[in-house]
Amino acid sequence: MIKTRLKQLMDQCFADGVGKGYWSDAAAGSYSLEEPKHAGQGDLATNLAMVVAGRDRKNPRQVAQQFVELIAPHADLLDRVEIAGPGFVNFFINNRVWQSVLPEIVARDAEFGTSAIGGGQKVLVEFVSANPTGPLSVGHGRQAVLGDAIARLLAATGHRVTREYYYNDAGRQMRVLGESTRARYLEELGLPFAFPEDGYQGEYIREIARELVREKGDSLKDEPEVAPFKSKAEQVIFADINATLRRLDIVFDNYYNEHSLYENGLVDDVVATLRAKGLAYDQDGAVWFKSTEFGLPQDRVIIKSTGEPTYRLPDMAYHREKFRRGFDWMVDIFGSDHIATVPDVLAGVKALGYEPEKVTVVLHQFVTLMRDGQQVKMSTRKATFVTVDELIDMVGKDVTRFFFLMRKADSQLEFDLDLATKEGQENPVFYVQYAHARLHSIARQAEAKGLAAGELAGAPLARLGLEEETSLLKAMAAFPGLVESAALELAPHRLVFYLQDLAAQFHSYYNKTRVIGEDEELSRARLWLAEALRIVLRNGLALIGVNAPENM
Repeated sequence: MIKTRLKQLMDQCFADGVGKGYWSDAAAGSYSLEEPKHAGQGDLATNLAMVVAGRDRKNPRQVAQQFVELIAPHADLLDRVEIAGPGFVNFFINNRVWQSVLPEIVARDAEFGTSAIGGGQKVLVEFVSANPTGPLSVGHGRQAVLGDAIARLLAATGHRVTREYYYNDAGRQMRVLGESTRARYLEELGLPFAFPEDGYQGEYIREIARELVREKGDSLKDEPEVAPFKSKAEQVIFADINATLRRLDIVFDNYYNEHSLYENGLVDDVVATLRAKGLAYDQDGAVWFKSTEFGLPQDRVIIKSTGEPTYRLPDMAYHREKFRRGFDWMVDIFGSDHIATVPDVLAGVKALGYEPEKVTVVLHQFVTLMRDGQQVKMSTRKATFVTVDELIDMVGKDVTRFFFLMRKADSQLEFDLDLATKEGQENPVFYVQYAHARLHSIARQAEAKGLAAGELAGAPLARLGLEEETSLLKAMAAFPGLVESAALELAPHRLVFYLQDLAAQFHSYYNKTRVIGEDEELSRARLWLAEALRIVLRNGLALIGVNAPENM
């Protein structure tokens, strides 16, 4: 908001400079306004003078001086303006402007931080999409929380968001699931069985087999087809996955069935379309996609010599359907094991006549659970893996979500179980939540003393002159812009960093300063600062799906 106001003023002064003949309009829209990297360089800085000088072949410091002459008189916004280095212009915002942030925060309340920057753009966020072959692992848990947080941020910034789970119910893994369930079913009946070499060995398979025995008795003992066993396992496991997601407060708007791509002939149609365009050919009994036509190093097999499609083919068909369904932007959230197939699928999208630029792929690294400084071993097919449910049981929903977002998606995540189970302030989740609870406590104390009443307009905000208070005001003023950038960059970890920093600033301020003191006017001003902080912390936590408790 303040940054937006200053940018608009800069643009006006730039146009004034064009009108006065100081420079041409060649640099219009090319200069930036950013926060300086070092303290003492102002609240915001611009490279306008250097960009103008480069386009018009002028002296950048002379351009900077002319620009300062145009913008400096706006004392309602700026305390002072300085020229630094080769021509940077540093802006120092007037303290009254920072103080004026409070009325907007309190007035907008739950809406503070939201915007319409998305312009109603229709966005599909696809995430989790785990094969229903077992309970959700912690790797899929990270993806679930990442995808949901991205969807929340996009919705808060004016995008029309659809959350979608690509229901992976076809292919070899599902067949192996059915064979594993059949083997355990026969074992439960005390009959001879052959367990598949790469079968799923978790206890959950035995539980599904026992349920099948209770329902069907031994009526399936001579069943030659794997279908009834696969169907039962899929049904139970997918219900379990949905229950886990609900525990994380994640609800999908749509489930897309992979099998429908085959049933409706969409996979075959992709192959036919590629053949018609001369982009698919037969070799060594397999069908190949001419991905080299799109700048990739080698062509790719899309149908194996066995007649079984590779992952690339149904993914091409699925993405074509996303475009056909009218989405403006498609966000795919995958594990880093998809890194090899993503370029091929995007090349397929282009080959089918669509714009791959409308697809953004977020690849996340894997999760390592740590306990006592040692890695907790995991395996999806064996009985030793840690499920998301077990993780939630250990540390709770809020800690699970917060920890999964504490690193950039493309960074390896070490989930420290020792830290996550602590309930003190060394746990970053409780540290942020405690700040919110502390602010509620302040509000209750104020009400008990009769200080909570009164309009914000009457509070002497000019009394908020401490350096720590100005720093808190600046941090809160940055919240809407942070939400926008985190949404557009699909980077919810930035919100987690922000909340930790804001909580740290508040705790430090609280430990040094009495919010409610003998000076009633100053107390009222600080109470409005506390109320605004409470709103920002609550809104920020909501965007990452974490509760904001009133008591701890």
